[in-house]
Amino acid sequence: MLRTHLDPSLILLGAEARSAEEAITLLAERLEAAGRVRPSYGPAVIERERTMPTGLPLGAINAAIPHTDREHVIAPAVALAVLREPVRFASMDDPDEALPVRIVFALAISDKNGQIALLQAIMGFLQDQGALERILTAQTPDEVLSLVAA
Repeated sequence: MLRTHLDPSLILLGAEARSAEEAITLLAERLEAAGRVRPSYGPAVIERERTMPTGLPLGAINAAIPHTDREHVIAPAVALAVLREPVRFASMDDPDEALPVRIVFALAISDKNGQIALLQAIMGFLQDQGALERILTAQTPDEVLSLVAA
């Protein structure tokens, strides 16, 4: 499921961001350029992240799954950023805790049922610390696609 929503043009390797907002903006710009989201998507994701954070404490490598309401989405997609240096996302478990995050999946989902299934697929993938380590060292978007398809 994850592989069907992620294409090479939506994968940013070695991305540089100074904050969660910058990381989200990078991904929103990529999704908008691909015609998958409306210009309102990025600001809506940033606003949602303030009240419903998506940082996931996973151990050595943390991730975040920012997303927003379907009204900002044109077509379903996932954008992925592998950050050169971690940025702080508030933890989903404890919003007062800031997690250093290097892997960010931005979801653009147009129906609620699809969102649940996609979140489950991503959560399943994120349980594999070995796969996360391989994503951090991937050299091309195709390498990342082969990891998420495995």
